[in-house]
Amino acid sequence: MRKPNLSIWLCLASVCWCAVSAAGEYEIASPGDELRLNVETDGTISYSVLHKSRLLLEPSSVSLRLEGNRILGDNPRVLGVKKRSVDEQIVPPVRIKSDVIQDRYNEMSIEFEGGFSLIFRAYDEGVAYRFVTDIDGDVTVINEEVTFNFARDHAIYFPEEESFQTHSEREYKYLKLSQISEAMMCSLPTLVDVAAGPKVLIAEADLEDYPGLYLRGSRNQSLCGKLPAYALAEQAKNDRDVPVTKRADYIAETRGRRTFPWRVLIVAEKDGELIENQMVYLLAKPLQLTDTSWIKPGKVAWDWWNANNIYGVDFRAGINTETYKHYIDFAAKHGLEYIILDEGWYVLGDLTKISEGMDMEELFRYAKARNVGIIPWVIWKTLDDQFDEAMDQFERWGAKGLKVDFMQRDDQWMVNFYHKIARETAKRHMLVDFHGSYKPTGLRRAYPNVITREGLRGLEHSKWSKDANPEHNVTVPFIRMAAGPMDYTPGAMVNAQEKNFQPIFERPMSMGTRCHQLAMYVIYESPLQMLADSPSNYLKETECLEFLAKVPTVWDQTRVLDARVADYVLVARKSGNTWYVGAMTDWTARELTVDFSFLEAGRHTIDLYKDGINADRYGNDYKHETKKISTGEKMKIKLAPGGGWAAVVR
Repeated sequence: MRKPNLSIWLCLASVCWCAVSAAGEYEIASPGDELRLNVETDGTISYSVLHKSRLLLEPSSVSLRLEGNRILGDNPRVLGVKKRSVDEQIVPPVRIKSDVIQDRYNEMSIEFEGGFSLIFRAYDEGVAYRFVTDIDGDVTVINEEVTFNFARDHAIYFPEEESFQTHSEREYKYLKLSQISEAMMCSLPTLVDVAAGPKVLIAEADLEDYPGLYLRGSRNQSLCGKLPAYALAEQAKNDRDVPVTKRADYIAETRGRRTFPWRVLIVAEKDGELIENQMVYLLAKPLQLTDTSWIKPGKVAWDWWNANNIYGVDFRAGINTETYKHYIDFAAKHGLEYIILDEGWYVLGDLTKISEGMDMEELFRYAKARNVGIIPWVIWKTLDDQFDEAMDQFERWGAKGLKVDFMQRDDQWMVNFYHKIARETAKRHMLVDFHGSYKPTGLRRAYPNVITREGLRGLEHSKWSKDANPEHNVTVPFIRMAAGPMDYTPGAMVNAQEKNFQPIFERPMSMGTRCHQLAMYVIYESPLQMLADSPSNYLKETECLEFLAKVPTVWDQTRVLDARVADYVLVARKSGNTWYVGAMTDWTARELTVDFSFLEAGRHTIDLYKDGINADRYGNDYKHETKKISTGEKMKIKLAPGGGWAAVVR
């Protein structure tokens, strides 16, 4: 490890400008000295990362190529170095993991000749860097060099993508870095499994007016950035699929004075720390709204996954006013804040043409009288084509939010579309749930009305494949969820072990046990959380419905009690004076121990839902028990293959 330049290191505790090191080497450490980040500026700019004196990243080059063959980072000349330390608390308007977030880091800003700087931040939980430019007028960015040169040939959970036209709903392939060729690429986040070391999650934050980052291989132990070029032309295949047909030879046209996205490395010694980490949020643009009191998290009765399979009623179920009044009544009776009107409520291609059998004015009147909000689903392209007229219509009806779907891109134009939707819905006091979307990069901090998004392989895949299986389900909390809330859409009441499972589009079921589904409401973060199954199925399962009706969607505290990526997870979350605990496993049956030392002193009542004795052959089998428990007590729990466990501790 290189020794820091003393004139710089002494300034770490306060904001100051320091003398330039003749050696062209600079260093910053995290507050607890867990991580050290070294920067070299000899001919090029590169950085390396050490974790507790162990080299994680070898020198990795960074640069920004602008039009006119201007390379920010080529033969750099340092003008000065500024360092500061920050230790403050942030109170998020919408709580996800906690009601207060500690923001504690050391920062180093290196100013270079040529109108640009690089900012490096070191948290005890990870490091990040970004470019900042101070150039007159607009600039055209040809490309950005992003490199992660790992010190050894580690394994990686690689969400491989086939193209830039993607829903970001990928399988996490467990590969060696050396197995990933230059022709292979993945979306973010992705997780590197350092041999005999920490996990390293690669993500990005504060993405705006710029394309999203992907990574490609190099047939060694390095990963390199790959960004979608600027879209010049597109061709609509239908109302939702609008692939780019011509791209420019550059990635962005943007302002010359700006900050660029953070390149983020989250470093976790324990797997559970990936679930607790909040770096993507902390690195994002601060709150842009003056009033957030109208933003209401909650649960949603959802129609599409269960294919409107309502039974035991006196009306014909389907896309009609009677069916959605039934959803509204169900939501009102059980304390659900919202319902969604998914595909079918409008004539595809025209948001102003309402489908036959749907009386929108009556539905919104009916829902308002029962204190239930309605969130319409829309295709992004139709919304964009009819934007002003459609938004006026939604505002007139009193829509509480929009579910915007099928974007399938994150080039510069599409990233800006997300920001447009966030701003315009906020003006009208509407929530946003992005589907067919790219991963979160912190937009929810600036606009907390962007309350959740998809960008993962969720329960919907059970309608046509075996992809949403328990192993996948205990992988996504450590990778995709580290970037932000995920609309997995849990809640299946028909549950099957692998040999009994069938993907049936109109009569769907889930893989794994009933308690595997219940535990998702504790483990999976989404301030807008779906109840995906039919109200008729929930009404038959009164014990489970009681749990689902009461479980919160936002949390005051989060504690990961035990976890291992792709194997199992055990999480405790607190809301008010009540703790909720959830556990999930892959296809391996497990016995875990819940240590209740996190409870306040005294005796507590615990309502628990556990896999039944026959859950290994019949996924619906579970048992509900109520008992007393004391602080510090330990309880052994048994999980069936694909199983789960959920509890409420009062």
